Amino acid sequence: MNIEEFRDYCLLKAGVTEETPFGPETLVFKVGGKVFALTDIDTFGSINLKCDPERAQELREQYDYVLPGYHMNKKHWNTVLIGTGASVGLLRELIDHSYDLVRASLPRKQREELAEAENQAE
Repeated sequence: MNIEEFRDYCLLKAGVTEETPFGPETLVFKVGGKVFALTDIDTFGSINLKCDPERAQELREQYDYVLPGYHMNKKHWNTVLIGTGASVGLLRELIDHSYDLVRASLPRKQREELAEAENQAE
């Protein structure tokens, strides 16, 4: 996966915005105003993704390219190194998981609006 594929995949999801709130080098994807993925635009050496704490620990034990989230809450975030063995399928699965976790934490009204937008898009 390259940065264009990563960006396109994130933007396919309902309600996603992209921003650079931490400076021009960090690309951030949000749903409902909350971060679910971020990466360095210039190097695309890793992706930070939110993760269920138990699953986060399992992934870190299973894969040497999954680390505690760099500059993030280590309990809830993983950093996935790019180009070190992570398949596109696994990356998409982890992006989906992160998006779903953040989306589920949104207020009910926002979740309903996102679901309605998805239904209209189909």
